Amino acid sequence: MRLFCILFDIGMSVIMFIIGILFYKSNGKGANFLSGYNTRSTEERKQYDEKGMCRLYGKRMIYMAIPFLFGAIIDIYFVGIGCLIAWVLWLILFFLLLIKRHKSEK
Repeated sequence: MRLFCILFDIGMSVIMFIIGILFYKSNGKGANFLSGYNTRSTEERKQYDEKGMCRLYGKRMIYMAIPFLFGAIIDIYFVGIGCLIAWVLWLILFFLLLIKRHKSEK
């Protein structure tokens, strides 16, 4: 069980980090993968800085990988607790992202 929790946390961290790097370096080409943006008309899309948006979301995804690294370290000593803490922190970061996005679209 301990090894599973550690590997799961590390795997989630790597996935989030890789996705973040891909968004960050996409030069705006990853904007179509952002929910809600891909359904906008081309005229609405011209109002947005796609490159800046992808860089911002890439940074946020990289930040969202950090709780899983800490979770893996905690799981070495306390099995399952690190994974739980990592998911709670990740959900907090995710909801903060949703709140900030909602405020910026008004």
